[in-house]
Amino acid sequence: MAVSTRIRQGLVAAALVAVAATGVYLATSGDRIPESEFVLLDGTRRSSAQMAGRVTLVNFWATSCTTCVAEMPRIVDTYRKYHGRGFDTLAVAMSYDPPAYVVNFAQTRQLPFQVAIDNTGEVARRWGEVKLTPTTYLVDQRGRIVKRYVGEPDFAELHRLIESLLAQA
Repeated sequence: MAVSTRIRQGLVAAALVAVAATGVYLATSGDRIPESEFVLLDGTRRSSAQMAGRVTLVNFWATSCTTCVAEMPRIVDTYRKYHGRGFDTLAVAMSYDPPAYVVNFAQTRQLPFQVAIDNTGEVARRWGEVKLTPTTYLVDQRGRIVKRYVGEPDFAELHRLIESLLAQA
C-alpha cells in the first residue's frame, strides 16, 4: 500500500471520527432521510415523514446561485413529467436567501411544487450540513436517499432513476 493511500485513509477515518463526535448527520445514498420540518412559503409546515409513499426530489438552492437559477426550469419540467405518477419536488431555499427574493422567484417563475425557506439553517444542517448549492437529493417511496447531487444533476440519469423508482411502486 502506498504511503499516500495510507495517509488518505487516515485522513478519511479522522474526518469520520470528527463528524461522529459532532453529531452531524451526513445524508448519503441508502440512508433514511433525516427528520425535518419544512416551513413553506404559505406559512404551512411539511415534515419529512409526509414524503412517504412518493418519490421526492429535495433541492437545496438559493436565488443568488446561478446554477440553481439555470437548472430550475429543468426541475420544473421533471416535476411536470412525473408528478402524476407519484413524484414530488420540494425546493428548500437556504437560510441566507432573503425570503422576499424566494417568494418573488417562486411567483414570477410559477414554480408548480412546494417551496420552503430554511430560515434557521436547521434543515440544511440535518440533511448533511448542506452548504453548497445546488444540492439535490432523490428520495424513494420508503424515505431512503437514492442519490445525492452536488451541482446540477445529470437530468438524463435522474430521469432514469425516477422512472426506475416509480416502476417499483
